[in-house]
Amino acid sequence: MNRLSKAFTLGALTSLLGLAAGLTPFGAMLEENLGLDTLFKLRGAIAPPADVVVVTIDKQSSDLFDLPNKPSKWPRSYHARLIDNLARQGVRVIAFDILFDEPRGADDDQALARSIGNARNVVLVETLKKDPVSLGDMSAQAAIEQVAPSLPLFTANALATAPFPLPKVPVKVSRFWTFKAGAGDTATLPAVTFQAFALPAYDRFRSLLAQINPARAAALPEHREQIVSNHNLQQVMQTLRGIFSQDPSIAEKMLAAINGQKDQEARLLRSLIKLYAGEDYPYLNFYGPPRTITTLRYHQALQLAEEAGPASFKDKAVFAGFSEEHQPEQKDGFYSVFSQPNGLDLSGVEIGATAFANLLEDRSILPASALGYFIIIIAWGLLIGITSRFLPITIAFGAGIAFSAIYFAIAAYQFNSANLWLPLTIPLLLQAPLALFGAAVWWYVDTNKERRRIHKAFGYYLPVTVVDELSKNAGDIKNGAKLVHGVCLCTDAEKYTSISEALDPETLRKLMNAYYEALFTPVRQHDGIISDVIGDSMLALWTASNATHNLKRHACLAALDISLAVDQFNLTSGHIPLPTRIGMHSGMIMLGNVGAVDHFEYRAVGDIVNTATRIQTLNKQLGTRILVSSDILNNLEGFLSRELGTFPLAGKSKPTTIHELICRIEQADATMRQRCAEFAEALAEFKEQRWSKAEDRFSAILHANDLDGPARFYLELCNHKRNRRRSDLLHSVFPTEKNE
Repeated sequence: MNRLSKAFTLGALTSLLGLAAGLTPFGAMLEENLGLDTLFKLRGAIAPPADVVVVTIDKQSSDLFDLPNKPSKWPRSYHARLIDNLARQGVRVIAFDILFDEPRGADDDQALARSIGNARNVVLVETLKKDPVSLGDMSAQAAIEQVAPSLPLFTANALATAPFPLPKVPVKVSRFWTFKAGAGDTATLPAVTFQAFALPAYDRFRSLLAQINPARAAALPEHREQIVSNHNLQQVMQTLRGIFSQDPSIAEKMLAAINGQKDQEARLLRSLIKLYAGEDYPYLNFYGPPRTITTLRYHQALQLAEEAGPASFKDKAVFAGFSEEHQPEQKDGFYSVFSQPNGLDLSGVEIGATAFANLLEDRSILPASALGYFIIIIAWGLLIGITSRFLPITIAFGAGIAFSAIYFAIAAYQFNSANLWLPLTIPLLLQAPLALFGAAVWWYVDTNKERRRIHKAFGYYLPVTVVDELSKNAGDIKNGAKLVHGVCLCTDAEKYTSISEALDPETLRKLMNAYYEALFTPVRQHDGIISDVIGDSMLALWTASNATHNLKRHACLAALDISLAVDQFNLTSGHIPLPTRIGMHSGMIMLGNVGAVDHFEYRAVGDIVNTATRIQTLNKQLGTRILVSSDILNNLEGFLSRELGTFPLAGKSKPTTIHELICRIEQADATMRQRCAEFAEALAEFKEQRWSKAEDRFSAILHANDLDGPARFYLELCNHKRNRRRSDLLHSVFPTEKNE
């Protein structure tokens, strides 16, 4: 899979996971409780419309009137007085979020009923009760919401009554109902209050509807006065809701008919059309914390309503109900995004006024449509996923943060300017981190695979431990040398020159690869490392910080196995055989990178490398296969060997005692042990310069085994000694000697 395909794959996964999370109830709840709250808090409070005023029953007013701080205990004459004063001021509609469902004093009740009837613009709240209903099966029941109105005395005089359902504390309030489907599409208090406020535009509204669909308009009262006189505003609203629900094109045509008109009545018409054609459970667009909407205490409202002046209530909508500005006295609070740190919540009457103001200004929060949400999540997932995987990881993180900041700025701007709520939580807190994390993990996996490939490739040329060190500290290649104790094993193949002349390069390459496989396998099996390969020669090492017998044991085992592997190779290769000579020595070596400028090689540097090479060369003279120094076999058990003498090696100032490594001790039979003992006796005679006796013993050894190279070598030396001739060979091996 190429880089672009991987980027598209991550983008698609990010999109699908974001979409799946966003469609779950938890995702929707998280988006509302975190995303929407963030946008509100970032925006802060905004100016509410001046057309709405909240009049509150609070502790201060209760204390001033010497009344209980509980609306149900207040004499209704106070409400009658407020209605009368507001009506004289020219208030357009009065909505009471106070339930008048129980009779009180007859005089008070009559006074309030008269005031409501005289004002002709009062909307009263009523409650919704759930009544259980059997579904036929006694075990199956449902609940139907029924309206429980105020006292008939009041409802008969009110312009309309309406429920105002809100969730119970501590459930967070973020939406409101315009029409309650569970109660027969009953219009709620904010919606009814708004329609009452917009009654001056009713005649024009009906006329516009009649132009588009006369049959639908015929089902409505001809004039607004009929609605007021008949007290059937709730029924008219339910009829209108049905008309717009059954034929959504009516709303489009009506809006098109008043498009471009900017007078106040046209603005009311647009808001009315959207009320009936819109969603019945819109999101509240809160204006701010408690008391953001113009709020007057009850005693202040009574006083101001009796006076003319700047605080006139003319053409305003007034919501009256219980509300406090201090948390300890609050009894009617609802948790919202603007609930205060001290625990003060928005009161029910303030939420009602907020909902009314949203309808009036057509300013409810508009979440992205289902299609819009789908497009945003998919497009954002593709963008952030592709970017995160396609770019280098460090740049991808920067780009992810930048894109997220841009998206957040766009979402905040749309919310502030158009009340459009774009998703925040899923794109920014799920998809972006998921894409970046996925890209990082994928990058790590790919890098790890690449590192393993490089590690494997370098492993063909360098020891595994060295590759590990280089991968961790490649920048310190010049300072990677270390002094260690080691065993050096050097090999050389006979007849390589002849076979290289006889074969073409490709055939020779394949042959040498198979040959080196035979050599390398025993080395690796016995924990050695291949240090160098040149032509037909191999240098293998066993190293440790301290000298141990295990190093020498492993090296000797490897040497014996190499000899066996080469014999097997020569039998099966089908070409000229490559008999292999082996030399070994141990001591301190400097192990590390050797080179300069831009070329380094990992190799061992020290005398033991040269000594091992010289010992390997000595095999030619002695006719042997495996020669080791006495340092290798010192105190080492488990192997059959024989001493071959002390030899001055080329370039060495001191002679070296050399042994032939024959086999593992458990593989040695009696004949082999006997021959080693006979050779030791012959060598002792030679060292004592008893040439005739030594010659006889070496001759006997050759008679039993004519392939014994060291016996033949010493027999020739004895002949030279006996004949007192100084041959070139004697000069090279023994520069000084005793006279017989």
